[in-house]
Amino acid sequence: MNLEDIYRLLRSGHVQSQSIIDTVPEPLLVLDKDLCVQTASRSFCTTFNVSRDETIGQHLYDLGNRQWDIPELRRLLDEVVPKSTAVIDYEVEHDFPGIGRRTMLVSAHRLFHPDTTNHSLLLSIVDATERRRGEAEKDVLLGELRHRMKNMLALVQALARQTTAAGRSGEEYRDAFLGRFNALMEGHDAAYTQEGKADLQQVLARTLEPYSEGQAGVHIDLGPPIPLGPKPIMSLSLILHELATNALKYGALSVPSGQVRVHWHVDEASPPSLRLVWQESGGPRVAPPATSGFGTQLIEFAVASELGGRVEQNYASTGLVVEIVLPLASVS
Repeated sequence: MNLEDIYRLLRSGHVQSQSIIDTVPEPLLVLDKDLCVQTASRSFCTTFNVSRDETIGQHLYDLGNRQWDIPELRRLLDEVVPKSTAVIDYEVEHDFPGIGRRTMLVSAHRLFHPDTTNHSLLLSIVDATERRRGEAEKDVLLGELRHRMKNMLALVQALARQTTAAGRSGEEYRDAFLGRFNALMEGHDAAYTQEGKADLQQVLARTLEPYSEGQAGVHIDLGPPIPLGPKPIMSLSLILHELATNALKYGALSVPSGQVRVHWHVDEASPPSLRLVWQESGGPRVAPPATSGFGTQLIEFAVASELGGRVEQNYASTGLVVEIVLPLASVS
């Protein structure tokens, strides 16, 4: 075999090795014993918006804006070569140049080679940003589900207490209670499944019907017509349920004489905004809570994140007043 054949064989082997690396969908780097880049996969260059020329030959910790220069990662990689260990899914969260804030899982293995003196490392990188975001959202949903189940049981108990028994037969009490309970279930179901459009007055009436009976309970003052889109319908229904639940457990609706008035108006300032006011009276003396419960956090999250508005709470001695301010464009 002459030198040309040897060169052709070596080149063919190199091209094949690079092709294998480029075929793997996850970003890959091959590092020498000093952690300088020997080879970078096509996926690495595409993911991090860099070229091979500016990557190969660079030290790992000098890449990009030194996003991999992390003391803990340094320590782990220093142990891979001498101890033949591996780094598995080390999490790096960073603002990467050109692609923004991402969560990357880094794994490093010593390359297997018959020559035991080979100290090269194979570094694989998995973008776990969406996975981590999905896991966080799932945790929030599970927490909300637990919270809502607990609240639902508390609501049933409160509805049973608040439904007037005096002067009624057992059948009449049962029918009154089941009527409110069914309205509660319909409102709760509508909060999750409502599609299309509805007016604010309709959403308020349907959602708060279970809490309205006689002189006490929730009273809705008529305001200007406000058409709502599907997303605001669901968000406002959940917010109203949360406010009513808190009122039943701690506020005006926890006593027979308590009352809640709901009213709204449009602030024509630029940009126009909807001001929805929940005002309690006749209940126990009000004091600001020492800590913010999940229900309050849920309301603030729905108003701010889902509807782009803000919540103003006033713990007046006469009763809680909650004002929800929403950009008119975001609800219609």
